[in-house]
Amino acid sequence: MANTLLAAGASPAMINSLDEIPDFTPQVHALSINVGTLSSTSLPAMKVAAKVAVQHGIPWVLDPVAAGSSGFRLRACLDLLEFKPTVVRGNASEIIALVRASVGHNKGADSLHESIDALEAAKSLAQASGAVVAVTGAVDIVTDGNQVIGAHNGVPMMQKITATGCSVTALIAAFVSIDPTHALEATVSALSIFGIAGELGLESAKGPASLRVNLIDSLYGLDEATVHRHVKVSSLS
Repeated sequence: MANTLLAAGASPAMINSLDEIPDFTPQVHALSINVGTLSSTSLPAMKVAAKVAVQHGIPWVLDPVAAGSSGFRLRACLDLLEFKPTVVRGNASEIIALVRASVGHNKGADSLHESIDALEAAKSLAQASGAVVAVTGAVDIVTDGNQVIGAHNGVPMMQKITATGCSVTALIAAFVSIDPTHALEATVSALSIFGIAGELGLESAKGPASLRVNLIDSLYGLDEATVHRHVKVSSLS
């Protein structure tokens, strides 16, 4: 995640200590909360970070990793939703689990559904939470509950790299920090640019390991003209 943010020109800080959060969080431009390594000791820090972000008008993004894999993980994600994230980014199974508030929709962090299968769930979650909801997959779907946008960039091999989903969530937070009033557009832009970097990185990749390196290099080297040539976005409303 940190390398992705650095390549995109952002300045990441990975904080998980409850003691630091009240002083550190007010200084940030955006917050990304990722429950991938969730524990009973880390959850209170996540809740405090979200609360402080909201109190200071700081946009924050929730990544409900494997939300449907256990009751503890699902309850934690539902509790975090109460702090009104600006954006929720997950795979289809994670978004469905949040809406149905039930376990059994994930295979660990992997999705058992295509992104389009979660379209109605994403709209429902967006309407209920007030968040922009992004469902990543072969086609990334982004909705505010009314408008639905499809981002079509990316390559299947990106799913063979650990933490690509976590990385794009962090990238969304960086993009949203520029103008939180346009969170939908910022989310679509982040997903598209990350996908383009993956496409360019695949051109000289021999497999997932080299794609990981190439993706970060491609993200670092992207310019506006390249983005305009490659971006594939459509309205799904």
